[in-house]
Amino acid sequence: MENKKPKVILLVAGEGKRLRPYTLDCPKCMVEIDGISLIDRQISVLHAESLYDIVMIGGYKAQMLKKFGTKLKINPDYSKTNMLWTLFCAEEELEGGVIVSYGDIVYSREILQELLKSTADISVVIDKGWKSYWQARSEDPLDDAETLKLRADGVIMEIGQLPKTLEEIEGQYIGLMKFSAKGVRQIKQIFRDAVKTSELLGKPLENSYMTDLLQATINKGFLVTSVPICGEWIEVDEVSDMDLQLTHDRLNSIQRSLDS
Repeated sequence: MENKKPKVILLVAGEGKRLRPYTLDCPKCMVEIDGISLIDRQISVLHAESLYDIVMIGGYKAQMLKKFGTKLKINPDYSKTNMLWTLFCAEEELEGGVIVSYGDIVYSREILQELLKSTADISVVIDKGWKSYWQARSEDPLDDAETLKLRADGVIMEIGQLPKTLEEIEGQYIGLMKFSAKGVRQIKQIFRDAVKTSELLGKPLENSYMTDLLQATINKGFLVTSVPICGEWIEVDEVSDMDLQLTHDRLNSIQRSLDS
């Protein structure tokens, strides 16, 4: 069992075009809500659990990320690649236990604690209460949602596909996951195999999502285990997310738990 605190890799290369004008002058992760940036909020949660070994992988206006004092890696092709490519721009950092998180989310300390408690080789946080959050953000909860199908024991069988019905969504992927040293070796194997053909699940590798990597890992026969939560997190994709009262309520709740 790995007792050492995992390294944290933050995927913060995104331009955030749907958040303009707020992202004209800064990376998406540095957009502020109630005077505090998304990335500052996430780092506060990580520090609350004594996670200080943090690597950022930037792209758009990446030099602005130097102010945070973490190790900084760069995806020079951020404008034409996706999350998975960004992660493997820092492949040398994928050693031992690793937490990988998107930069446009904020989650509670309690969610992070649940993830840290998981002993699975690949642990993926999923929101079982996703539907009410999606309904608050969009008229149709199927908009921007992805399939997620679970075995009775919580192992994920399918993730990241386009859903036709709500029944295909047993939880929603939030962009937060943890890999043991063994799990890291498994995803490296999947990625290196994909490099040989420049494809993953039939799409160009450089445009593949993290969920494509997870599905390919599942297809290979490796176990990907869910860490179920219910609420207590936010995602900021569009300006409407910044204006949503639920966003402010959840951020205030997360901050209160850190201050208490």
